[in-house]
Amino acid sequence: MGVEIERKFLVTNDTYKDMAYSISHIRQGYLNRNPDRTVRVRVRDDHGYLTVKGRNQGDTRLEFEYDVPRKDAEEMLLLCENPILDKSRYLVKYEGFIWEIDEFHGRLSQLVVAEIELQASDTKFTLPPFIGKEVTGDPRYYNSSL
Repeated sequence: MGVEIERKFLVTNDTYKDMAYSISHIRQGYLNRNPDRTVRVRVRDDHGYLTVKGRNQGDTRLEFEYDVPRKDAEEMLLLCENPILDKSRYLVKYEGFIWEIDEFHGRLSQLVVAEIELQASDTKFTLPPFIGKEVTGDPRYYNSSL
C-alpha cells in the first residue's frame, strides 16, 4: 500500500528558480476527479505515469503511481476531463528536504504552489524563503480541482 504524506504552500516570490537543481515540464489530466479516488495521467518530460489517489485525510492519503509508456500517456490525456493542467516543476533541496514547486501555465499562470513530502505528519522542517500561506487540506488547491 502506498501512502503519501504531503504539505502544500502558496509561493510568495521566485527565489526558488535560482535555488532549483532540476526543472521539468508536466502535462496532466484526470480520468476521474472523484475525491474518493482520483485517477491521473501525467506526462513529465519523456515519461508517462498513471496515478490513483484516495481521499485526503489532512496531509495523508493513499497513492499508487505506475510508469506507462509516454505514447500511451499522451493518448490517455485525450480521454481526460478538461482542462489539462500544464506546469513547470522546480525541485529545490532545502535543509535536508526536497521541495517541489509547481508553476502553472495558461489560465492558472498566476498560481505557484510548493509541496513537501514527509515520512510522518509530525516531521519537523524549516520553511524556505519563498514559502507563504499553508494550503494543505484546502480542496481549492488540489490539482484535481484546478
